[in-house]
Amino acid sequence: MQMDGNRLCRMATRSILAALLLTFSIAGSVLAQSSAQNVPDDYYRAEFVILERIVDPGSINEHMADHIVEPTPATNDILWSVAQGGSVQSTLSLVSKNSLYLNSAAQRLERSGHYRLLAATGWYQTFPPNYDGKPLRVELGDWLPNSGTREIEGTITVDRQRYLHVGVHLNHWKEGMEGPKELVTWIRETRRMRSEEIHFLDSPTIGVLVFFKKISE
Repeated sequence: MQMDGNRLCRMATRSILAALLLTFSIAGSVLAQSSAQNVPDDYYRAEFVILERIVDPGSINEHMADHIVEPTPATNDILWSVAQGGSVQSTLSLVSKNSLYLNSAAQRLERSGHYRLLAATGWYQTFPPNYDGKPLRVELGDWLPNSGTREIEGTITVDRQRYLHVGVHLNHWKEGMEGPKELVTWIRETRRMRSEEIHFLDSPTIGVLVFFKKISE
């Protein structure tokens, strides 16, 4: 039985992530030996990596140009927004890419030749029970001059009731042949997060890696 390129690419991606789980487990054991510090309760390091899958547009089986897309809600809270000139804006106190637990995963996925890395970042924050997070704006990828927007845009939201949940609502656009931009694919998914476990949310053209680590020392 033959498999299409998208399925093979996703299988290769999950193989890379599975191999990295052991690395994170070992790293976590080393970090646990560090000296105790005073930290707030329910204090986490949240990390996100956003990638664009490199595929032949003709191989995408989804036909979404006619889908009705609700406008992205206006928000002043920004995870990662790339202006037309290329400058990056965020309202969070982001850490450097080199300090991320997901940095190795991002590098390996990019080296696989199947993905283009668009953003890799993280921050520290308290997520107490019943935390109702605000949507964080995301705008990245190529600039679409006729539409005045980035090709990938939407929001990512972190909530916590009993467990942490991440909601990813991202749209991937292209310039329309005639008239407004057209939808290529999207991600519409909310997933429960397990601390110190890599989560991968994806569509045929977008991938989002998520990693949370509870900080107690």
